[in-house]
Amino acid sequence: MIKAILQSGPVQATLGALLAGYMSLVKATTRWERRGLEHAEPVWESGRGVVGCVWHSRILMTIAVWPKTAQTPAILISRSRDGDVVADAARRHGVGVVRGSSLNQRKTGKQKGSVGAFREMARHVETGGCMAVTPDGPRGPRMRAGAGAIKLARTAQAPVLPCAWSTSRAIVFNSWDRFMLPLPFARGVIVYAEPISLDAGADEHAIKAAAQRLEEALNAATAEADKACGREVTEPAERRS
Repeated sequence: MIKAILQSGPVQATLGALLAGYMSLVKATTRWERRGLEHAEPVWESGRGVVGCVWHSRILMTIAVWPKTAQTPAILISRSRDGDVVADAARRHGVGVVRGSSLNQRKTGKQKGSVGAFREMARHVETGGCMAVTPDGPRGPRMRAGAGAIKLARTAQAPVLPCAWSTSRAIVFNSWDRFMLPLPFARGVIVYAEPISLDAGADEHAIKAAAQRLEEALNAATAEADKACGREVTEPAERRS
């Protein structure tokens, strides 16, 4: 019964509003420093679509990473009940939502709308939007990039912009991704890395190499942000065999 109540529409909407409010509080009370703007500003000013990448653990404060004057952002969120809360919070911040799941190569018969979601994401980027992607989500391993973001960028013929952030006051959960919950009234650092582009005819070898570049760029940017905030650097998980 308790589970049913928590998953009811009114409760989900309330939780979404609370999450959105907390995100606004953290964004407004954090003293943000931005590094690597020489990489990000040309992308923002181009007006072209872009795939913005951040690790799964740092998804919460992407509202601070992406300025409202840049490309309209959207994010992929699962169709689960928990996803309903996140989707509601995202919409309250003017972030578009694509509902679906990334393709699980080990369960190709259960794609959970992944094909349709990919097409919707590609359309968003092709029409000049920013699609936020977590290359290690939603199943991990932590801080290891899959090829999804690169394939999306190839399809939409758009650059990939790696981004990372950290704050001096935060709670890091002992979850698979080491999810970071930033606390208000802290110092924050946002790092943008060099964009990655891929030709429309890029083969699987080129995609794999670009995914490796993305992983290295995100890990370097995340480590830089953590160190700048006086935090212990979060390390990537072991690769799956």
